[in-house]
Amino acid sequence: MRTIGVVTTSRADYGVYLPVLRALRDEPGIDLGLYVSGSHLSPEFGLTVRAIEEDGFKILERVEVVLSSDTPQSIATSMALGLIGFGRAFSTSKPDILVVLGDRYEMLSAALAALPFKIPVAHLFGGEQTEGAFDELLRHSLTKLSHLHFTATEEYARRVIQLGESPARVTVCGQPHLDDLTRSQKIGPHDLLERFGVDVTRPFLLVTFHPVTLEYEQAEWQIDELLAALDVVGLPVVFTMPNADTAGRIVAEKIRAWAKSHAAVTVDTFGTDAYQAVLSHAAAMVGNSSSGIIEALSFKAPVVNLGTRQKGRARGANVIDVGHGRAEIAAGIKRAVDPKFKQSLTTVVNPYANPTGSAAATIVRVLKNAKLGDELVRKTFHELPSMESQ
Repeated sequence: MRTIGVVTTSRADYGVYLPVLRALRDEPGIDLGLYVSGSHLSPEFGLTVRAIEEDGFKILERVEVVLSSDTPQSIATSMALGLIGFGRAFSTSKPDILVVLGDRYEMLSAALAALPFKIPVAHLFGGEQTEGAFDELLRHSLTKLSHLHFTATEEYARRVIQLGESPARVTVCGQPHLDDLTRSQKIGPHDLLERFGVDVTRPFLLVTFHPVTLEYEQAEWQIDELLAALDVVGLPVVFTMPNADTAGRIVAEKIRAWAKSHAAVTVDTFGTDAYQAVLSHAAAMVGNSSSGIIEALSFKAPVVNLGTRQKGRARGANVIDVGHGRAEIAAGIKRAVDPKFKQSLTTVVNPYANPTGSAAATIVRVLKNAKLGDELVRKTFHELPSMESQ
């Protein structure tokens, strides 16, 4: 049996992983286990490890890292705790391949801890850009710590290769959570109202705002401007809550207070299928979440993307980029909810979707067939052709 360990740290990466996890669990010859960390283990963020337990996946280790503070010092301490915790975990349960995703600091801790154990690391979704967050640096660091790479687009694959990674180790696969969107369509309006108190039969805004980690000093002003814009627009609002990032708690406190005074709905975690079902009904999505860039176009959902957090990512015609000022946000929302704007998205293709719906299958095939041993763990720097030879 080939053992595959997967690191999951939050509801966000777990939702992206899910089709891959299901496929790995069902694949003969694969023994799948999860290393669960980050906000999954925090009651403050919904204790989303319970969703993993309900889905029946084997949890190898639980690595506690989230502190009760979100200052820069606390985040740095959490990174150190993650390095210690994953080191202990790998000393007792060492996988043949460790899978990490994206750009979270907990993922970096896991990849660093794997290094002295000579565990080959497979990184999902390198090569992307998020210029407004220090996650940008974490993502590229994970690329250099990894031995296999799975990217969402050809453009992102070229960036990974530009960082010196061998083209033979890079696979373009698309985003797996876009493989099968029919699951979310099975969750009807009655279910959403019963389970979450969300009425999707009337126009509403789905709002997700995370702290911009390179601008955390401005987090309070930025969320105040967003809430003021929502006052101006006057549509019902459904909030999903922010990540465990620097200044995340002040954002969460402001959202909860506004929601209470405006009878808005706040949801700590929907789960992947329910979240996509809500997104498919929203008049528009507002905020700075990657789901607005990656998922929303598959549902033809208009998106008002705030600020620099997602700057640099490829995006579809559904995205309206605005700054953080209330007037600009309100104007963007009014444009997004105009029926003519949504009609213009009818034939637009999502650049992140695998055309054949086989992103998860592609990832599983590579993980199962990669040749283990010294050749995989050793890396050489792939040189690009010099300018003179072009």
